Amino acid sequence: MTSKERIIEIFRSNVKGKSPDVTGANINHDGSKGHWLEKQFGISANGDNRADLYGYELKNETTSKTTFGDWSANRYIFNEPNFSHVFKEKSAIERRDHFLRIFGKPNIEKNGRHSWSGEPCPKIDKFNKFGQKLEITPTNDVIAIYDFSKDGREDKFNIVPDQFRNGKVILATWFGEISPSSKRNDKCLKAKLEDKFNDKGWFTCKKGLNGAYNEICFGEPFNYNSWIKLVEKGTVFFDSGMYEGNKRPYSQWRANNSYWDSLIVDRYN
Repeated sequence: MTSKERIIEIFRSNVKGKSPDVTGANINHDGSKGHWLEKQFGISANGDNRADLYGYELKNETTSKTTFGDWSANRYIFNEPNFSHVFKEKSAIERRDHFLRIFGKPNIEKNGRHSWSGEPCPKIDKFNKFGQKLEITPTNDVIAIYDFSKDGREDKFNIVPDQFRNGKVILATWFGEISPSSKRNDKCLKAKLEDKFNDKGWFTCKKGLNGAYNEICFGEPFNYNSWIKLVEKGTVFFDSGMYEGNKRPYSQWRANNSYWDSLIVDRYN
């Protein structure tokens, strides 16, 4: 029996015809449904960044977009020694919160809590209202940059320190193909992506109109060269959820479900 046949057999035995049982969880939260699905396939949470099952990565299809991975930048400006005179706080989370108060947006509904999500989150090749965008370097790194002259906030002179007002500033760097560090938590994007997606491929389970799973779908493996081209086109995008007071960076890299659907090569009931 092949790896794919094993996964199909598990789907038909444990998943097909069932709806996620999220008793006790937030029923509107896609993560709880994803955890239920992983459990049916015998997948336990792990931090080794390998494919989930028999060389295939399981992707839980959410409402409109699906995540490749929660991949934080390797370097953030608030941790860089060159800017320690700006970010003087002792703890990493305090320095990061300082960063958010400069480059993020306050949420009135959350008592003015700042976040680097939504409007200030940088996208590829076009400056947003907060003077930020993503760029791909000649070595296929991804960088988030800030340019004071492109910052459209009316009160930017009251927010942005003098050190960030002259030319472009790199806010975050994701190493593309090579990381200068051998630390496990400092992997480049190529390693993070290909460890999960460049073995046998990926699969997802789809529901019918009644909310029960009725189909399992498979896609081909991904390599970094093809993935970074999708970032360049904007098909794959950075979807930050970083917010003040929470140490998790929430650095999701995603694509719309319509794109994921276009990658499906096999379907089984």
